[in-house]
Amino acid sequence: MRTIQEKTVMHSYPGMVALVTVSHNGEDNIMAAGWHSYISYTPPIYGVAIGRERHTYQLLKEAGEFAINFLPAQYADFIQEAGVYSGSDLNKFKAGKMEFERGKTTNAPILKEAYVVYECKTIDVNSYGDHDWFTAEITTFYRDEKLFNEKGLPDFEKLSIPLYLGRSLYAVMDETVKIEDHVVKEKK
Repeated sequence: MRTIQEKTVMHSYPGMVALVTVSHNGEDNIMAAGWHSYISYTPPIYGVAIGRERHTYQLLKEAGEFAINFLPAQYADFIQEAGVYSGSDLNKFKAGKMEFERGKTTNAPILKEAYVVYECKTIDVNSYGDHDWFTAEITTFYRDEKLFNEKGLPDFEKLSIPLYLGRSLYAVMDETVKIEDHVVKEKK
């Protein structure tokens, strides 16, 4: 039975964690973000919520560009570390042995192990409670084609996707996941 709760009930998980990468004034940084979303398909616009106390926050604000990276499940430890440790105290790329290259339309780090990446240029920043929402135009898309099927969906025999459950726990979507097709048929 449902009961009224005294404090906020967060039920947005399980969900994919995006790794936000940014470069500003010669400093490269990475941060795990659980609150992110596509906002528009045409034009392609993406958004991510960043806490103002985060080291990444000021870098994003000043750089005006960033990248959104998605890593396979075998990198769940790195994803978690990117969200726990601060870039002000640690070079997370070096500590996690995560290689990157520079973007084509931004200076943001593009993770070599990412299966999908969006390069983004900030178009708006708005404050909502304890986070700011960075809205950005996607300027370049990357996808490892061999990990997707002919419909453009993940091929779970080749790609395992980590889903964050909360409290440092991850579920893994892989070939063991039951997938059901719920195509709605036209009613007569």
